[in-house]
Amino acid sequence: MAASTGQKPEGDRKHPVDQTLPPLKMFTSGLQHVAAMYAGVVAPPMIVGPACGLSATETAFLMGASLFTAGIATLLQTLGFWKVGARLPFVNGVSFAGVTPMVAIGKAHGPADALPVIFGAVIVAGVLGFLLAPYFSKLVRFFPPVVTGTVITLIGVSLLPVAFNWSQGGNDRAPDYGSLTNIGMAALTFLIVLVLRRVLRGFLQQIAILLGLIAGTLIAIPVGITHFSALSQASLVGFPTPFHFGAPQFDLAAIVSMCIVMLVCMTESTADMLALGRIVDRPADERTIEGGLRADTLGSALSPLFNGFANSAFAQNIGLVAMTKVRSRFVVATSGLILVVLGLCPVAASVISLVPLPVLGGAGIVLFGSVAASGIQTLASAAMEKGDNALIVAAAVGIGLIPIAAPDFYHHLPKDLLVVLDSGISTGALVALVLNLAFNHLGRKPADGDAAGDPEADAADAVPADPGIAQPPAPGGADRPDETAAVTAH
Repeated sequence: MAASTGQKPEGDRKHPVDQTLPPLKMFTSGLQHVAAMYAGVVAPPMIVGPACGLSATETAFLMGASLFTAGIATLLQTLGFWKVGARLPFVNGVSFAGVTPMVAIGKAHGPADALPVIFGAVIVAGVLGFLLAPYFSKLVRFFPPVVTGTVITLIGVSLLPVAFNWSQGGNDRAPDYGSLTNIGMAALTFLIVLVLRRVLRGFLQQIAILLGLIAGTLIAIPVGITHFSALSQASLVGFPTPFHFGAPQFDLAAIVSMCIVMLVCMTESTADMLALGRIVDRPADERTIEGGLRADTLGSALSPLFNGFANSAFAQNIGLVAMTKVRSRFVVATSGLILVVLGLCPVAASVISLVPLPVLGGAGIVLFGSVAASGIQTLASAAMEKGDNALIVAAAVGIGLIPIAAPDFYHHLPKDLLVVLDSGISTGALVALVLNLAFNHLGRKPADGDAAGDPEADAADAVPADPGIAQPPAPGGADRPDETAAVTAH
């Protein structure tokens, strides 16, 4: 019948994740992802560079290197090779989790050795994470909806203060921080995005964020908060020379610190992959997470070669996927290529940087709020009527909100612990995981015919899943692309 009607058989249809779009749609959708994550990529080098004694020119070089390595890591995630890559629309960039320890390393070692020591520690942490990926991915069965929904909600809520900071101007030491002009531009961009989402249809509706950023930037020119100085000073071509700041050095304390950061990044990436898998309708199984973690850690290990830092998932782009419904991984691969070009062409990078932070903040409120909304939607399927699950969510969200609501709450504790404690996503994820184990796994006796203790049996049987135990899809499901074909094609 399929042949006579010209329709493709159901089994031959590509999953939306594996579909390509027309070139113009591919480029504009990819550019929208870059616009959403650009500030997040360049912010860590903007903080770490001056802390390590770099000049403005050297800090700009570090920013270009971060864009370049973020593009490489994103391509590893989306296209992949061998057993590397989640092959989901998964954006990677410089992790904020490493900023505090890297600043501490920079102050401890002085300008001459700071970056070589940081790069050496990142290389070791990346290699260690790559070796641990197959074992870390086996934790997927301990990420049921009650855990993933909590973590996704915390991801969105934790990102909202970033959008609020951008809306005020981004620099709390600037005289115009929180000015009526900045907040007004953020509010106007916020309204423009909402109106565009409401009145546009089809593809234009999908790129409403990008259109809103363009409109906000154009309006900001006569207002006086769009600055062109970076564009006039940027060179046309610039390659991130390998080991520009010196050969890597290996300091034990720095290595331990960055290895802890890598474990935090792996925890957050696992939660992000599970969240993205639900959003794009391709649940992330153990093999997907293993490949994704390998891409994360391999990208991190390679980044110092080009003067970049540790990379991990960018949650704001998950919100963009949820909002636009564009699920193609090739769109995000296009954004990876754009990032590489931006890293190689400072002038192009400066064009993107023209978007004022208040404009980006207004759009960010919609983006990050979409992530939180996705988490709430996931919690709706977590059997919250079961008292234990409600308690898990209450405790994890409460602990996860501490760094957001009271940033100095842990200031008397050892600085090494702050790598984990200052991340509400990490602490909330750990609390949710531990409580899920305590309430839904330890000492639990399966009822007759309940295969909850065996995920493979649950996948095979048509028995409703226990809300406290994650149920990965059956091996070899139709939604999982053939790995050999993927490697051959890409």
